[in-house]
Amino acid sequence: MKRSPIPVPLPREAPAGLYVHVPFCRHICPYCDFNTYAGQEALIPRYVEALTAEMREMAETAGPTGDAPTLFFGGGTPSLLAPAHVARVIEQGRLSFNLRDDAEITLEANPENLDRAYLTAVRAAGVNRLSIGVQSQQRAGLRVLGRGHRSLQAGQAFAAARAAGFDNVSLDFIFGWPGQTLDEWDADLSVILEWQPDHVSLYSLILEPGTPLHGAVKRGILIALDDDTAADQYERAVDTLGAAGWEHYEVANWAREPRLRSRHNQLYWQNGPYHGFGAGAHGTLRSTRHSNVLLPIRYVEAVEAGQRPVPLSESLSPETELGETMMLGLRLLIDGVSMTAVIARHGVDPRERFASEITRFVEIGMLEWNGDGHDRLRLTPPGALLANDVCAAFVATTS
Repeated sequence: MKRSPIPVPLPREAPAGLYVHVPFCRHICPYCDFNTYAGQEALIPRYVEALTAEMREMAETAGPTGDAPTLFFGGGTPSLLAPAHVARVIEQGRLSFNLRDDAEITLEANPENLDRAYLTAVRAAGVNRLSIGVQSQQRAGLRVLGRGHRSLQAGQAFAAARAAGFDNVSLDFIFGWPGQTLDEWDADLSVILEWQPDHVSLYSLILEPGTPLHGAVKRGILIALDDDTAADQYERAVDTLGAAGWEHYEVANWAREPRLRSRHNQLYWQNGPYHGFGAGAHGTLRSTRHSNVLLPIRYVEAVEAGQRPVPLSESLSPETELGETMMLGLRLLIDGVSMTAVIARHGVDPRERFASEITRFVEIGMLEWNGDGHDRLRLTPPGALLANDVCAAFVATTS
């Protein structure tokens, strides 16, 4: 398979991407622990004004960070923004960060919010990549996950995206939900093969403490799927999509061809720089990580008062940055981590710094050297099943 044309990991001074957090939802799904809020859509006009003001201020204080290669509207439900609001944020990205003409501009969306007229309008505003949160096409799955749409609406939303001219559409699915059978997961995989999106993200359900779904399992109302069954479902996805020619380029992500990989998310996996705007948004730039205030109204009020909405900022030590480069880069299943690139960026040879971890995981078949002598290190298929544990080991050793 072809490798990404972007070096892994990115050089320290690579151009920074743009992440814009939209924390508004019509309702909150019971599994969600993201920074999202229902019933606050009336705040959106002020919020968009605050976003553009924060972008202008960040551009002045951060200094040159290269022509931005990506802009990602995440949430929440970014498709609750009016097309004019989307266009305003994109234009501010061009003005403040020289957002490139060929930039990947992604909008996350829920099926119930989408029709052809809306999608045509946001495409005209500059969005060229759509990420639709389908999560499941099974009635039981939609019910357990508390989704606000029906399976028919998801199909209509995807068709509307194609009709509006989107030729880069990603779909999100969740597996491992309470009560899910392998047959039900096969049915969802069949939907992917039938619809032929350009990219898919398949996430194993995590029961986050404090969420209603976690509470339902804890009280015995629902029974969590066991780890072995969830692993079987993951392997079924790997086999099914692999047989259909899909490129499994990251632990939870597949593309129909290399050029359709998520360019913005690759910034994260390559431990690259990015600006974060909006309530609860995170950003990392020049060895500093910041996170904004969580509540949308507090964020808006802070920006309107001329204050930076950043209560938390931390300087990353060279050891932390090195560990995160390894942890994140190993999630890239084809490219893995280049020892040469790590040395160029961090001035440290991982083969020496992490000798015991690398040796141990190679010996037990979780990691392998991908040709090139001993330069590129990557997860094996068994290692991908335990990716969180394997990758985290490289951060733990730097603490």
